[in-house]
Amino acid sequence: MKGIADMNILCNMCGKNIPVENNIPREDFIEINKAWGYFSKKDGKTWKFTVCEECVDRLAGQMKIPHEVCDTIELV
Repeated sequence: MKGIADMNILCNMCGKNIPVENNIPREDFIEINKAWGYFSKKDGKTWKFTVCEECVDRLAGQMKIPHEVCDTIELV
């Protein structure tokens, strides 16, 4: 299994390279891993992709129903 240091983390939307130093990503991003089910046209397929913080902000700005924002009490 590859460690983060061996990985090239790229945003699937814009192609941005997420810098990694000492096995730690230096910018935040989300990873989506969706196994599609019976009622989908993608049944039996799993999609995996990474989206950088800037692209997440752009996606959120396009949503008709705003996303919920909650304060995180304990930061990890």
